[in-house]
Amino acid sequence: MDLRSAEIEAGPKSRRSPSREAIVAAAERLFLERGFGSVSMDELAETAGVARRTLYNQFASKEEIFREMLGRVSGQLEGAFPPGIETQGDVEDVLRLVAHAILGLHRQPGYLGFLRMLVADSRQFPWIAEAFAAVMEPQNERLTRYLAHLTAMGILDCRNPLLAAHQFMGALNEFSLWPRMLGRDSLAVPAEDLVEETIRMFLQYYRRR
Repeated sequence: MDLRSAEIEAGPKSRRSPSREAIVAAAERLFLERGFGSVSMDELAETAGVARRTLYNQFASKEEIFREMLGRVSGQLEGAFPPGIETQGDVEDVLRLVAHAILGLHRQPGYLGFLRMLVADSRQFPWIAEAFAAVMEPQNERLTRYLAHLTAMGILDCRNPLLAAHQFMGALNEFSLWPRMLGRDSLAVPAEDLVEETIRMFLQYYRRR
């Protein structure tokens, strides 16, 4: 079952129930502290303060709870890249908005904790990485389509828009995401310099002369 199907099946009423919220909050705490594989359903029920029957009435498995968490990460991504962001000015303006949105995600402890859990557990549970990729891909595809559109208009010259999109995001991740993943709170360079120099480098190569 994919994430959207799971959400539809759960229904809006059950998603709003206090017990469901308590279970997801407990899962976020325990999964991020100890990893997905180290937490039992009994521990989740105890931490959430609900009966075991209540837990299973809300979620059939840990995987279903994880997918609920993943849905919330998806919401964070959609909030960072709201519809219409591609129309907010010229290419420099849009790339600046995208870059600051990416850096904003990197500053969220819950997002970083989720990524650490993903790295730690995806080898034992490959479906975790696949589920996360399914959430990330639509956002990556949006940037790829935007760069392809600018190439078609003659503004950029991206022979491989997918590669160009990952190059742009990779430059930001190198100085922002990975240091934070390793526990460093401060960047090696100021965030504003990182954004502006990444845009400058990117357009210096890809802007059509």
